[in-house]
Amino acid sequence: MASKAKTPPDISSLTRSKAAVEHKRLALEIEAHNERYYQKDAPTVSDAAYDALRKRLEAIEARFPELVTSNSPTQTVGASPARGFAKVQHAVPMLSLGNAFSDEEVAEFVERIRRFLKLGADEFPAIVAEPKIDGLSLSLRYENGELVRAATRGDGFIGEDVTANVRTIKDVPNTLKGRNIPAACEMRGEVYMLKRDFLALNKKQAEAEDTVFANPRNSAAGSLRQKDVAITASRPLKFFAYTWGEMSERPADTQHGMLAWMEKAGFTVNPLITLCKSVEDVLKFYRKIGEERASLGYDIDGVVYKVDRLDWQDRLGFVSRSPRWAIAHKFAAEQATTVLNGIDIQVGRTGAMTPVARLEPVTVGGVVVQNATLHNEDYIRGIGNDGQPIRDGVDLRVGDTVVVQRAGDVIPQVVSVILDKRPKSAKPYKFPDKCPICGSHAVREEGEAVRRCTGALICPAQAVERLKHFVSRLAFDIDGLGEKQIQEFYDDGLIMHPVDIFTLEKRDSRAAKKLRDREGYGEVSVRNLFAAIDARRKIELNRLIFALGIRHVGEGNAKLLARHYGSIENFRSAMTEAAAAQTEEGNGSEAYADLNNIGGVGDIVADAVVEFFAEKRNVKALNDLLSEIEVLPMEQARRDSAVAGKTVVFTGSLEKFTRDEAKASAERMGAKVSGSVSKKTDLVVAGPGAGSKLKDAEKHGVKVISEDDWLKLIEG
Repeated sequence: MASKAKTPPDISSLTRSKAAVEHKRLALEIEAHNERYYQKDAPTVSDAAYDALRKRLEAIEARFPELVTSNSPTQTVGASPARGFAKVQHAVPMLSLGNAFSDEEVAEFVERIRRFLKLGADEFPAIVAEPKIDGLSLSLRYENGELVRAATRGDGFIGEDVTANVRTIKDVPNTLKGRNIPAACEMRGEVYMLKRDFLALNKKQAEAEDTVFANPRNSAAGSLRQKDVAITASRPLKFFAYTWGEMSERPADTQHGMLAWMEKAGFTVNPLITLCKSVEDVLKFYRKIGEERASLGYDIDGVVYKVDRLDWQDRLGFVSRSPRWAIAHKFAAEQATTVLNGIDIQVGRTGAMTPVARLEPVTVGGVVVQNATLHNEDYIRGIGNDGQPIRDGVDLRVGDTVVVQRAGDVIPQVVSVILDKRPKSAKPYKFPDKCPICGSHAVREEGEAVRRCTGALICPAQAVERLKHFVSRLAFDIDGLGEKQIQEFYDDGLIMHPVDIFTLEKRDSRAAKKLRDREGYGEVSVRNLFAAIDARRKIELNRLIFALGIRHVGEGNAKLLARHYGSIENFRSAMTEAAAAQTEEGNGSEAYADLNNIGGVGDIVADAVVEFFAEKRNVKALNDLLSEIEVLPMEQARRDSAVAGKTVVFTGSLEKFTRDEAKASAERMGAKVSGSVSKKTDLVVAGPGAGSKLKDAEKHGVKVISEDDWLKLIEG
């Protein structure tokens, strides 16, 4: 078992020396993440995890300012440019934004601006709010209106020259429009990829067995930074302009005015950008954008707020490597809002029917999510495992706007519904009562949340696991036909149902490609396989019942049933009668009462057996099987043996027989086998390496014998 990661010590408890060690560790880890994100376009942690590392580093530096150096991640932006591209020095550094993660932090950001500018109590600094595009930052230099250079952000001071690649992006004009064009103009924005284009690209990449990207941001960055311009040209990249660097003159005196000028000059500006006149307006925009996030078509990871007046931006200036006049209000990285487009039912290897949400694609925690687990039908209805309401008791309906959560490597799940966005046409979801794979009726046992397909022998979703169980040691135990062979034969259509095992030799004799011609086979191995199959054409009733894979019917219950009914004819006849009488209200047949009264069976097992026989295709599959095999009565336990009625425990490494064989031999002699030693134990059979059970035997005064002694005892 993997050990849990240690919780880092609280910063307030750190000494100067320990803080220095922690500071160095965090700096190295953040630099490694920067390299993977900015240079390799392959981040290995979510935004939330990365932000948490930076916040911890900032907190340490706030307490120990002497640890701050010019190389600290808090004093740098991005990562150094990767090798392979020419270097470009930015005339005006491309710096990063500070982050806010709560409404309170946003309100404090506005108050800091008011205090710095010494604004009156009734004077609010107008704020431009814009979606924070999750893409690759790009700087475009124009001279006399012509594009002369394009560069990535790099470390904020030096980026990579990607001019040739950028000229292939339709949203980037080669020549600026209009008359009011500055002689030197450095436009900045974000290269991104639409989610639908990202999904189409990933599908194409997967088909070509090429790199598959984790999210649209990585896809856009990887596409832009191609050595082969033709590859970049083939990728559907887009560009939003939102700010500027060096400008010989500014065409407007407000942020909002500059954005309008950019649009006239030929750039695409995000149409959702809004001018806000209060903190309430700012936060309302944030919540609105968060709810519309899934329908935007492109990824965003928050909202950026900027003071509108440019003269105020100039006065506010910068602190460290971030502007005082702007901040990024980040979304919770492990949650996102999207639309529930549909609900599919997946059938597992045991017949469990699990609902899966089909979502409008949305990036959650750095991964594009299109599906999420809905657990079971109660979860859809808004009920938890304990029967208590979840999501305030709100059910899930196709068309709902929902909040999706993903934490670490956990499968995404729907955690809440935004009711005021529910379409009027949305109807309550009706969970199917038939298997979507094979059409068998699906049942839900009392006290269980899971509904299961009853087509154990005929459902393709369960087929491979059922076949593996069918040939397992306690069932038919066919030598040479293990899990690997079952999977191969099923994949090739040779064994689809249990009866196919016993018709394999006959079909192989007529096949163009013989079994002996398969890789890993030959004349001898095939002959041995057919001989092993033939050896199991006669089987005890209890082993057959166990092999059918009926829910709740393990080895012990199979023996109870076999002992009670005696023959396959009696068992099949009684179960068919009970199944015919089964209704939603219950089962009043004598056959069901007889089954339910078997000591050790009870309602749950009885219902499971009857449900199996109520599915006519299971009965047909069983009848087909019975046409190829002979079922013998269960071997009756001897009542005159030396160990009849005694409780026996086997321990240690048995050498003369397997543990299952030992158990079977004891039961044939009328003994009961237990897994632990107690005062009720009569005998312990110990092989080499026996441990604590010998001490327990000594403690309770239980007789201990060897394997040889056991063999003499049962043979005598």
